[in-house]
Amino acid sequence: MMRADILILGADELLTLDKQAGFSPVRGKDMGKPVIVTDGAVAIEGNRIVACGRTDDVLKDAEIHPGTTIIDACGKLVLPGFVDAHTHSCFVGTREDEFELRNSGVSYMEIAKRGGGINRSVEFVRRATFDELLDATLSHLDTMLEHGTTTVEVKSGYGLSAESEVKMLEVIKEADRLHPIDIVPTFLGAHEIPPEFAGRKRDYLDLVINEMLPKVKREALARFVDIFCEEGVFDIEDSRRYLESAKALGFGLKLHADEMASLGGAELAAEVGAVSADHLVAISDRGIETLASSNTIPVLLPGTTFFLGLRNNAPARKLIEAGAPVAIATDFNPGSNFCPSIPITLTLACVNLKMTAAEAITAATINAAFAIGKGNEVGSITVGKKADILILDIPNHRMLPYRYGVNPVLKVIKSGEVVVDFEGM
Repeated sequence: MMRADILILGADELLTLDKQAGFSPVRGKDMGKPVIVTDGAVAIEGNRIVACGRTDDVLKDAEIHPGTTIIDACGKLVLPGFVDAHTHSCFVGTREDEFELRNSGVSYMEIAKRGGGINRSVEFVRRATFDELLDATLSHLDTMLEHGTTTVEVKSGYGLSAESEVKMLEVIKEADRLHPIDIVPTFLGAHEIPPEFAGRKRDYLDLVINEMLPKVKREALARFVDIFCEEGVFDIEDSRRYLESAKALGFGLKLHADEMASLGGAELAAEVGAVSADHLVAISDRGIETLASSNTIPVLLPGTTFFLGLRNNAPARKLIEAGAPVAIATDFNPGSNFCPSIPITLTLACVNLKMTAAEAITAATINAAFAIGKGNEVGSITVGKKADILILDIPNHRMLPYRYGVNPVLKVIKSGEVVVDFEGM
């Protein structure tokens, strides 16, 4: 018998997402074949999953005690907590005026040339106090949690100076301590060239490599590093130099790759052993094959192309058909996608990337977890993994992207505790 502190019983559908016992990403066509249990149940002891399967089978082995919480999931969908593998959630200030400019025909790059874009958020973040930035970040995380995100990657990159980048990473560290959501911190000092280094890209990159990276490592402020590998920002050779320097210090690697131009960022990601290559709207056929034959996970961001009004989208179907383990994420940020909702991102993945509901859910759970180095801990309902579980007020997984624009979350269980309960409101 196993002791059960929480029992979820009678789910119309239970999606476990635990192909290969939940300890490897799901590749290619297997993304569309998730494990679906009808009349599903999950048993939780402490912060861990101790059983899952059909309700009758779980109840046979469950030891119910006076403190056991029993959740009736009849008519509901139960699945792992969402993992948002690419966000810029640590920021203050908004840029809704830029949204209107883009909708009137001004390009994202033109807005940046006028002093908007990333460097405008840099100005806001540099002026903000630690507490102001922390309060804003916690508020963003609250919204994410309410929409089912239980693990999130958060990048720096709006400081672009040693002092302000460290401030951001310290805020992210404190937010991780205070908030139920688990945060994976990423150093993105190579996000843009700050105004004071205009025309001196090499000098800024030297500063990032020689001063910022060692300081971030010494103070254990980030697990990963990232770089914006793009025309007009950091090219392939800049990115290789930066990533190899970070790798030598022991950081995990990520790239903003092939978003607007096909520079070979996907190939570079595989070459240096990056955990993920993100965006990939302009990825080449060679890049697709390279990623599919590597351990680097392509992270697609359909909300960004939608919000920017772009016609082209990342080639999800080609990546899946090539056998890649595709992940999706929000890219939540104040400029190019002010949406922290994974459920809406799933809809965009289905409509614009032509993914099936099952593929999109796989991409936002188990594959997203591996894209931030957490796949052995979260991302699937697997015995032994952390009990991060959602109960959604819909009867099946196809309803999740179909019924968009409303929050389907009924309950969020994080590390074995009910942290969101809209049913009890």
